[in-house]
Amino acid sequence: MVTGRVHSLETFGTVDGPGIRFVLFMQGCLMKCQYCHNPDTWNLDGGKVMQLDEVLAEIEPYLNYYRSSGGGLTVSGGEPTLQAPFVKALFREVKERWNLHTTLDSNGYNDGEKIHELLEVTDLVMLDLKHINDEKHQKLTGVSNERTLKLARWLSDHGRKMWIRHVFVPGIHDAEEDLIALGEFIGTLDGVEKFEILPYHQMGIYKWQSLGRIYPLDGVPSPTEAEVERAYRLIEQGRRQTACVR
Repeated sequence: MVTGRVHSLETFGTVDGPGIRFVLFMQGCLMKCQYCHNPDTWNLDGGKVMQLDEVLAEIEPYLNYYRSSGGGLTVSGGEPTLQAPFVKALFREVKERWNLHTTLDSNGYNDGEKIHELLEVTDLVMLDLKHINDEKHQKLTGVSNERTLKLARWLSDHGRKMWIRHVFVPGIHDAEEDLIALGEFIGTLDGVEKFEILPYHQMGIYKWQSLGRIYPLDGVPSPTEAEVERAYRLIEQGRRQTACVR
């Protein structure tokens, strides 16, 4: 029996892909983002062990809502690709049983070769690009952005649909050259259906405190509307520049 370590689930998600969605949050993550609002998902041995049939039983009562809204199933985390065999089996089963749309919410930090079979049963990838500058990415997350950028390129080269999301933290993501470079990179990709800036918030501080961790961004404010608008403008500038030379 296929099992996975699950952190939590949500039956009426509206921001994790198209339509109304069942969102399954997997346990375990190798990035340690300074702004993470779910640090309790980091532990690879945490969460609740669930069998595939248990998860399917949680989804089934709400199928009408998912179908009528053009929604489906999103698997997030933590980092879901760390449990690729379980997620692959789940995606394959919901497609065979109910023809549900499947979305993978990933930070891309994985061994790309090991998740290609999972991507074969994935309709949409929501890819979180934490920082385009590798040095700043390492400071922010503890790891390089090389794997994430490599996954984005693979998705583009293989005609896969993706939404790209970018958390914006004042003082970390506001350098003009970084925002333009992010836009330039996105401009080289095919299959990007949507790009979204997620304004940083401090809603997860209490979880850091409950785990006895020091919150590294204590005192950092959420960005203003003007800061977010500027970021969009510079990223779009970079995308246009790339489009001119493609």
